[in-house]
Amino acid sequence: MMADSSRLCSVWLGSETGILKGVSLGRKQAFNFCNTRQLSRDQEVRALCWADPAQSELLLGSVDGTVRTFSTEKGAFTEARRCGEPAEGCFTGLAALSGSATVTCVECGTLRVWREDSSEPATQLHAGQNVCRMRQSPVHRHKVATGGKDNPLKIWDLQRPESPAFTAKNLRDDWLDLRRPHWVRDMAFIPDSDKVVTCTGYHQVHVFDPASPQRRPVLEVEYGEYPLTALSLPPGGQSVVVGNTHGQIAVLDLRKGAVRGCLKGLAGGVRALQCHSSQPVVASCGLDRFLRVHSLEDRKLLHKVYLKSRLNCVLLASREEAGQTAGEAGSQEVKEEEEDEVWDAMERVEEAPKRKTTTEEEEEEEQEEEEVKKKSKKKKKKKKEAFED
Repeated sequence: MMADSSRLCSVWLGSETGILKGVSLGRKQAFNFCNTRQLSRDQEVRALCWADPAQSELLLGSVDGTVRTFSTEKGAFTEARRCGEPAEGCFTGLAALSGSATVTCVECGTLRVWREDSSEPATQLHAGQNVCRMRQSPVHRHKVATGGKDNPLKIWDLQRPESPAFTAKNLRDDWLDLRRPHWVRDMAFIPDSDKVVTCTGYHQVHVFDPASPQRRPVLEVEYGEYPLTALSLPPGGQSVVVGNTHGQIAVLDLRKGAVRGCLKGLAGGVRALQCHSSQPVVASCGLDRFLRVHSLEDRKLLHKVYLKSRLNCVLLASREEAGQTAGEAGSQEVKEEEEDEVWDAMERVEEAPKRKTTTEEEEEEEQEEEEVKKKSKKKKKKKKEAFED
């Protein structure tokens, strides 16, 4: 793949088939950055992050425990290193520290810090079993948050990794004095504060404040009836965008605990969400193999891209493409390179829209039915009279 095409990509996605996909929304093109002849399920991309503030390199965490480095300037993979074993579980988070250090976390709860010049981890800690997500603070890069099933939210200071800086307390018992289960699926650090927002597998959104005396949530909101799988914070941090396993995405107000609105158009479970750092847009991907970009102002669908593979993670570039504005409305078709010739050769069949039945048409149909019934009665009467004669 040419290097100039990788510079144009504004959205990056990792798929189940191990392909790194780049989408240029301005040029309406999508690119596959991988050798499609050597694809394997062991290369499935489960985590994606920027390796540097300039966004010149990407880090990809694969199922086989390797972390690959992709250069957006060269348009090629430049490095691969072993950062875990498949028996430990998939990557639940990747992060980059200053000094070319990488932070990895796997499902079994092992969190490691890797230096560039060493094959052994510089720091290793255990965040508990069944970790579903690890996120890095965008302001304090040395702080990360972890959480999972029956594993409460923990905030770690990697400069002092002996114990977590904050551990959330379990929710209060229900009205039957029974323990309420805990299942953190995703989290994010709220900017300009110490607060952390989480979404759970029990369709809850919680806000924790490590600066407050209580370790329980300072805000609790429920949305829908299905497990929440991903969240992201728009610019400003006054709301949160959440998605669930049934393809529903909603914008929740973190001040009032109310639903601001819903984003429509999805047909499968949401696996990843990301809001742009400065523009009021959010990108989503999931099981229906589409990348969608919605506006957070009027909640319209701006872009819809079919990418052929189930998508696990999405990453937005903060830079703007030439000729691309965030307020551009309307669903745009994006052509993907290496398109199958079969699909190009197929004839497109358009289904005619069904005509809606109006009230007048219904009345005419009723009148016709009555006339048919009257005629049938007259015929029966004539036959009866003829038979009697």
